[in-house]
Amino acid sequence: MRAFKLVLLGYMGSGKTTIGKYLKQDLNYKLYDLDNYIEEKWDLNISDIFQTKGELYFRKIENKALKEILDLKGPMIISLGGGTPCYYNNIDYINNREENLTFYLKSSVDSISNRLLNDKNNRPLINNLKNIDEIKGYVNKHLFERNQFYFKAKHIISTDKKNLKTIVAEIKTYLT
Repeated sequence: MRAFKLVLLGYMGSGKTTIGKYLKQDLNYKLYDLDNYIEEKWDLNISDIFQTKGELYFRKIENKALKEILDLKGPMIISLGGGTPCYYNNIDYINNREENLTFYLKSSVDSISNRLLNDKNNRPLINNLKNIDEIKGYVNKHLFERNQFYFKAKHIISTDKKNLKTIVAEIKTYLT
């Protein structure tokens, strides 16, 4: 099996972090969660960065952190933030490297919204939304805007009604 950098992208709540952890165990690859990397390197949590510095500042350091990780050697899994592919031509930058395999973890609005409802306090972009209908409206709008970037992924993996094992097995079929 060739050594790749597996780049997981998709909307927040699509399972990037969870699937990344499962892939790490299965493949014994190093795992980089971009948001965690940023929090450790800048010693601030993502919510604080958004509140104190704003989204544009965050997107700038996110781009820098992404490039730092992609410059590391060896096989790895990189779990992107939901907006990462949509700024600074990040998705094209990632796709233009031969060793990178990008996977859009595609989930339905209902699946995403239900996951986010349970985790909205940890999500700076939606923590002010009051109920499932507001979350669904927000997710619908954002997916409409972001799908043009997400669909540039080299592979699209539908995650609805699949368990982790099935999703990981599907991703692994592209590693030969």
